[in-house]
Amino acid sequence: MEMLTKFAWASLALVHLTPALAFFASGLVQKLYGLPPQGDLGVLLIHRGALFLAVCVAAIYAMFSVDARRLAALVLCISMIGFLVVYVRAGLPEGALRKIAVTDMVGLLPLAFVCWRAWT
Repeated sequence: MEMLTKFAWASLALVHLTPALAFFASGLVQKLYGLPPQGDLGVLLIHRGALFLAVCVAAIYAMFSVDARRLAALVLCISMIGFLVVYVRAGLPEGALRKIAVTDMVGLLPLAFVCWRAWT
């Protein structure tokens, strides 16, 4: 069961890896979100990459530290479910945001599993 738990944490880290890379490669902002990396929105999206790097690191850390799993699960729940709530409130827009929403919805399965493992 522990190997499956580690696999679930790794899959959650992978979900957050691509947006995290925007912190290091600002050109990804254009590719991922269709916005130039310059200007206010570009800077915010690059900073979003830094926040996703933190989420990714939390998931990786939780792979190896049982003690970190509850906090990491909360961080990932806030990130993923939070985005889905915002996305629904925005009227389920098309485009890049829909891809993010679908990815987060697929990620809910390993997220539910790691939450169950963290609290049982």
